[in-house]
Amino acid sequence: MRILGLDPGTATTGYGIIDVINGRYQLVHYGVITTSPEQSTAHRLQTIYQEIQRLIATYHPDTAGIEEVFFGRNITTAISVGQARGVLLLALANANIPIAEYSPPRIKDAVTGYGKADKVQVQLMVRNLLDLAETPRPDDAADGLAVAIAHYQYQRFAALSE
Repeated sequence: MRILGLDPGTATTGYGIIDVINGRYQLVHYGVITTSPEQSTAHRLQTIYQEIQRLIATYHPDTAGIEEVFFGRNITTAISVGQARGVLLLALANANIPIAEYSPPRIKDAVTGYGKADKVQVQLMVRNLLDLAETPRPDDAADGLAVAIAHYQYQRFAALSE
């Protein structure tokens, strides 16, 4: 099974692609989609859409997980992230890729066993679960991988409880 994990953002969208073979994780690719603050919002969203389409065409994920918007103190950031999420969801839906959405605490819980884990703990577990020599950088890419791992964990649990 090939899984695409997405950590949406307008400036930086992190992504991680993993294969799960016989219950073992295998890193395929990770990185970020970046946009320039000098671009209009419409052009930034267009860039995100085009880049996610390119990733889908290149790596052919079977399923995808995406982080839900976390409403912190900055509503402007939440709206911006929501716009990026919408573009990502559209691209995935257009490619007929099944999608699941996860809150940050659910992702942390699936990856570390603790829903209030800090970023360093999540990154360490991503590194260990994927047997990597170094922590994926930037942080948004590591977060995309965490979403992919969480997606597999929740899908596996759902299949076992059917």
